[in-house]
Amino acid sequence: MVMCMFIPDAIYMEEGIENYELGKELLEKYKDVPKKIIDNHNNIEEMRKKENSEFAKMKRNLIIGTRKTHNYVENHKVSDYLVPYTSSGCIAMCMYCYLVCNYNKCAYLRLFVNREQMLDKIIKRANKAEEDLCFEIGSNSDLILENTITNNLVWTIENFKNSPKGKLTFPTKFDMVDPILGLDHKGKVIARMSINPTEIINKVEFGTSRLKGRIEAINKLAEADYPIGILIAPIILVENWKELYENLLNDLQEKLTEKAKKNVFFELIFMTYSYVHRMINTEAFPMAVNLYNPELMTGRGKGKYMYKKVIREDAEVFMKDIMHKYFPNNKILYIS
Repeated sequence: MVMCMFIPDAIYMEEGIENYELGKELLEKYKDVPKKIIDNHNNIEEMRKKENSEFAKMKRNLIIGTRKTHNYVENHKVSDYLVPYTSSGCIAMCMYCYLVCNYNKCAYLRLFVNREQMLDKIIKRANKAEEDLCFEIGSNSDLILENTITNNLVWTIENFKNSPKGKLTFPTKFDMVDPILGLDHKGKVIARMSINPTEIINKVEFGTSRLKGRIEAINKLAEADYPIGILIAPIILVENWKELYENLLNDLQEKLTEKAKKNVFFELIFMTYSYVHRMINTEAFPMAVNLYNPELMTGRGKGKYMYKKVIREDAEVFMKDIMHKYFPNNKILYIS
């Protein structure tokens, strides 16, 4: 298990966070950490002016404020809505992370202390709807990781469980699931583990849990009766990718418990990349693998790249074939 004892180099905080319960807790927890007052977590000039080469160092800072916008985005994959929630950004450094496209090098961890306001809106929206809606609360961050700092995921599950309607879901790349195992979630929280072959985790997903720990976490969550999903994401077409991903599925088949194998569903997501990623990764991680492959990729507009149509189609066929070989009875929700 990866134990996250995150002590930031500095805290950038909006005024007024001490007026919230979580704000008080964080200020006490990090009372010895240097602090700077900022006007808005979205616009920290000192950070924006830093060089790309300082990307990893910037991730050592923590930003605390309140979330001002609460716009829900329709999803219709695992959830009905992508919901802004208690954090954005992350302290890990996955070289393909889509948050880098959104925030550029400012994809550091931001914590939002007005959690009561955000969860209350979700509960009200859920109970106004005719159908049973599912809300994705982890699309902008990793809530298992965040929970090691804030206990927000435990707080959320405990405060959502009695809502008459609605479900929550979140993805994670971390194995620190023990705090949520004993909670009475009532089947209303869908946990989804993102996995990749060990070779890719080691070279690309810096600061995340090992594959072994992630598989163990899936088993723990299944035994705790959480609905479980596995994201094979992102699928990266490295030189020996077919061997790596078949070995990954074989590993899952051998190491997942029978309960997990019976109930798990899958999501398959191919990597997209961007000019912003290339610039930051080249300067911040000069010795790391280059994920941009012009022989396999084509432009997607606005400086983004995706795998070429024929290459992508062939890769989808291969992934479907090996999924059917190892998990013939499990549903693939979507491939994107």
